[in-house]
Parts: sequence; C-alpha cells; structure tokens
Amino acid sequence: MAEIDRWALERACWARGIALVCGCDEAGAGPLAGAVYAGAVILPPECSIEGLNDSKQVTPKRRDALYDTIRTVAVAWAVARVEAEEIDATDILSARIKAMQMAIDRLEPAPGFALIDGNRDHGKTAAILLEHQTVVKGDSLSASIAAASILAKVSRDRYMEQMAERYPEYEFERHKGYGTKRHYELLRRYGPCPIHRRTFLKKL
Repeated sequence: MAEIDRWALERACWARGIALVCGCDEAGAGPLAGAVYAGAVILPPECSIEGLNDSKQVTPKRRDALYDTIRTVAVAWAVARVEAEEIDATDILSARIKAMQMAIDRLEPAPGFALIDGNRDHGKTAAILLEHQTVVKGDSLSASIAAASILAKVSRDRYMEQMAERYPEYEFERHKGYGTKRHYELLRRYGPCPIHRRTFLKKL
C-alpha cells in the first residue's frame, strides 16, 4: 500500500496562492459529560514532526509529547471549547462547528483557508465561515488536521482530569466522560453532575 502524502491537501492550497492553511479538528463529540474541544493549527510548509498521526492512533504519552512539539513549531495554534450546557441548548453538531470556528478565529496570523475534519461544515446555529474544505478522515490524510486533533484531544483529556478532581465520584480520569459501563454505573448511583450533557442521558 502506498504511503499517504499528508501534505497533498495543503500543497494544493499553496499552489492556488494561499500561503496560510490551517487544519481543524474536534475532540469529545461523543462523551456523556464535559465540553467539546477544537484545535486549529497552521504548520510551517512540509515540516517534519515525528510520529504525527490521528490522535486516536497515538498513545497518551506520545500525544503529550506531540502536543508540546506542535505548539513549539506551529506558525499559529489555538484551542477552543463549547460547554455541556450549550451543547444541551443547541446540539452537538452545532457545538462542534462553533468550537472549530472559535479556534480558527483565535489564530494569529489568520489563515486564508481551512481544512476541516469530517463531512459537515455547519449546524443549526453555527457554520465554518472561512473558505474551507471538509475532509473525511482528515486526521489521517492531512498533517495540519492531525496536529489539530492532537491539540484538541490532549486539551480535552486534561480538562476531564481537572473535572475528575472536582467530581471524583464519577471517575472521569478513567473514561474521560465517555459512556462506559462503569460511567453508567456511577451515573445510576449518583445521578448527573453539572457537567453532564442532559440530552445525552436518555438511556438512564
């Protein structure tokens, strides 16, 4: 199998005269608790970051190391989040898109184009406003999106570890808010806490 060219999408943008291209991805769409996070990253053209990959394919220790490297080498990077309360008030798709647009808006210098992971660029109450391209499995196809996925995932995991200290009875440090068997057991025992997404708890 031929090796994936992780710079092909960015290179196509540069060929059109777009100098600053950001990748954007989110983490935490599926959990029962906590905010959804998004990362946005502009990398130097064809820079080499050893081990860079989709955050789901990287060990936690490696993600932490990549998180530091990406922030050091990036032309610009940003992370944003939308809280559980807003997810319940709108919907998870709108919250994901809003978080990604917020992260893009925080980049300095500002990008001229965005590569967005997934196949959706708008929800009921939010949309990606910058000129962009959606990329299915983008975190495996684009270096910029992969970098954004690392920043989003590490940021959210660290946030959930902080929430574990605030709400220790839910063991968020173990499952990061996802709907594991243990998480459901604890929810049935204690009921939801302030960071649980009420619209995600219909099984209870």
